[in-house]
Amino acid sequence: MNKKTVALTHEQFTEIIQTMQNGFLNHEPNRRIATALVVEANLGIRISDIARKLTLSNIIRDGGRYRLDIIEQKTKKKRTFTVPVELYIYLQSYCLENKIAPDEVIFPISERAIQKHLALVCDYLGPDYGNISTHSFRKYFATSIYNNNGKDIALVQRLLQHSSPATTQRYIGIEPERIEKALETHLNLL
Repeated sequence: MNKKTVALTHEQFTEIIQTMQNGFLNHEPNRRIATALVVEANLGIRISDIARKLTLSNIIRDGGRYRLDIIEQKTKKKRTFTVPVELYIYLQSYCLENKIAPDEVIFPISERAIQKHLALVCDYLGPDYGNISTHSFRKYFATSIYNNNGKDIALVQRLLQHSSPATTQRYIGIEPERIEKALETHLNLL
């Protein structure tokens, strides 16, 4: 069965990350996977660019800001977007606590292992967490940026590095939203 990955709500994001950090049933807390997903949700990069690849040295100080300096695995495009200072400090603290050197991979774990653990957490949290995958965290990023920045599709397109606005619209589910709104505003009952 082919399931469509959904964007997370803020509540789902919070619940998933807290459950991973605290552990559940017979599962120990897993801060590594939780942190990798927090990075995906806050930078909008794919899990394939985080797992077994991302190092602290990929985040470069550039004047008064930090920026991510990677080549995306899927698209082979260079990504040099700003990394919020708070996120850099969050990652730096994680690396210090786990004795990870700046040039060492932060998350030496496979995408598949992350997805499997996420699936366990989602199963534990219940049916409202169906159709959630690691990609849901990238969609959460895109949807949040869209909703919190005047519904600027061009901004989201640029941040996701999509080739067209139509791709971005499909990606974050704008088309169904626009159809519903058009139908509601067209209603003309006598």
